[in-house]
Amino acid sequence: MESAKEPAQAVPFSSPFLPSSRWWSKETVAIVTGANRGIGFALVQRLAELGLTVILTSRDSERGHCAAQALRAQGLHVHCLSLDVSDPASIKTFVALFRMKFGTLDILVNNAAVSFNEINENSVKHAETVINTNFYGAKLLTEALLPMFRRSPSTSRILNISSRLGSLNKLRNPDIKNILESENLSEEQIEAVVRLFLQDVKNGRWEWQGWPKLWTDYAVSKLALNAYTRVLAKRYEGRDISVNCFCPGFTQTSMTGGKGKHTAEGAADVGARLLLLPPQELQTGKFFVGSSSSASTAASVVNSKL
Repeated sequence: MESAKEPAQAVPFSSPFLPSSRWWSKETVAIVTGANRGIGFALVQRLAELGLTVILTSRDSERGHCAAQALRAQGLHVHCLSLDVSDPASIKTFVALFRMKFGTLDILVNNAAVSFNEINENSVKHAETVINTNFYGAKLLTEALLPMFRRSPSTSRILNISSRLGSLNKLRNPDIKNILESENLSEEQIEAVVRLFLQDVKNGRWEWQGWPKLWTDYAVSKLALNAYTRVLAKRYEGRDISVNCFCPGFTQTSMTGGKGKHTAEGAADVGARLLLLPPQELQTGKFFVGSSSSASTAASVVNSKL
């Protein structure tokens, strides 16, 4: 989600992705959460087309299996497992099943997310659900799966689907901004900021406490996810796991009511480029923003320090 303005006509992100250096194979295992539709589904399809083994996860088991079956009908190597990232018990069950069926992991895409607002709305009625899904869900799942990564400099990658709505410059509270900008930021500090936001929501004072103005609960969830990405990237720097964020921009999905400047397939194409960068071009702790340019490599996607 990039903007709440009325979108222009949708355009593709870029020309089709043609990898110049193939380091992956059918043995490369990728998990994509929230993937029965939208960007997640398109990303599963793109990765499977490129020859990876992909696990499509979905909160709704029936919809997930239907989505996976549609891709298998195209001859793609796709598996489906149920997962509700907002439910710690579901995460525990998923991880145990994944360990039994696959054992090791190379790529994790934290795509599952929710918002309960229309484009021009800004209610925080469901703030706790949004935070539990978009931030805590991604964090808990990542921490549970970290022991299963192969820890290879060429394959181990985590990509968190995020938004510029969660950029630090959207914060109007200087004290909170200073905390999140700190080079010594900790997970405990991030969670303290999240608790403060939920307390402000509970007490009815969130509107004048300097939180982001647009899609506030969603923006705070992505703000926390971006901060966690930076902390995790720093923790594993030099230890064979890259951790980055990717903002696909204002994309035509159910979350935006089908409105947007880009198609889900276009966003997935750029996401696949980032995920499959050659090892020598792989970075960590970056915030990538999708581009509608015709750049030939993922390195051309705009990126900045988180």
